[in-house]
Amino acid sequence: MSIGTNSSGTTRPVIEVDDVVHSFKGRRALDHVSFQVMPKSLHGFVGPNGAGKTTSLKIICTLLRPQFGVVKVFGHDVVEDQKMVRRKIGFMPDHFSTYRQMTVYEYLDFFAAAYGLSFDQRTRVIDEVLALTDMDGRKNDLISGLSRGMQQRTSLARVLVNDPDLLLLDEPASGLDPRARIELMEILKALRSMGKTIFISSHILSELPELCDAVTIIDRGKVKYSGSMHGLLLTSDEHPAYRLTVAGESDWTESLRQLTGVLKVESIEGRPEYRIEFDQTQLDTNQLLHGILGLNIPIVAFAEDKRHLNEAFMDLTERGVK
Repeated sequence: MSIGTNSSGTTRPVIEVDDVVHSFKGRRALDHVSFQVMPKSLHGFVGPNGAGKTTSLKIICTLLRPQFGVVKVFGHDVVEDQKMVRRKIGFMPDHFSTYRQMTVYEYLDFFAAAYGLSFDQRTRVIDEVLALTDMDGRKNDLISGLSRGMQQRTSLARVLVNDPDLLLLDEPASGLDPRARIELMEILKALRSMGKTIFISSHILSELPELCDAVTIIDRGKVKYSGSMHGLLLTSDEHPAYRLTVAGESDWTESLRQLTGVLKVESIEGRPEYRIEFDQTQLDTNQLLHGILGLNIPIVAFAEDKRHLNEAFMDLTERGVK
């Protein structure tokens, strides 16, 4: 075994959630939920408290049985093929328990032995995961003496000892200081580059656009969006749009409207900015920018117009609690 080896070798979705329903005491936590997670992606799973994120994760990792619908991981049904699913995944819950009177090395060795690794295999794998999580200098420290961030790293290292192809992480950055969060995100990026698929539940929205290539938003047990992060953040579903920032006080609205392919120009009130929507079937971005330059506009910035994830999240989710 070598950390970073992905044996799936397939373009089939790693996770397939199809029409899943699950209720607790008459309250529907998941209401016909469907989404997919593709191989080698870093897929964000976002929603308010009580939206159904943890319930979904527990079903995917075989800790709960869906009351209706089908969930497959690498093509294996989570109910009928539990053992096969568990061999392929690593699950890091939000509230994890560590054996606080063990050292970091003893803790990892215990779990590696539980996975059936020989002494030689355990020694090699533990050294690898300690190096990957930058914990090799703390391997002889008691877990009880570690900071929250270091305990999170230890838990992540524990998830990696069986070299899973899929990592399921429930709020891994919860309670971490800014530096610890940044360092954890860098580790996740490194794991993705090694071929791992990472499904991460998080409420820290500001970090996800840079980290994730795909996202699923869930609210009150229903999927509100599932797809690429880029597609979610575009401000228009039909036509691309760009934001132009200019110098000076001249009004360029009418001049911009005359450019070939331009469909709509909005002047941003109180700011020297314009939002330009154009027909990509008539011209590409280079031609649009060439036309703008031809107007001798004093350009300060020109970039694709995207909304923040916070804005998309607020647009798609409902106010208050259920």
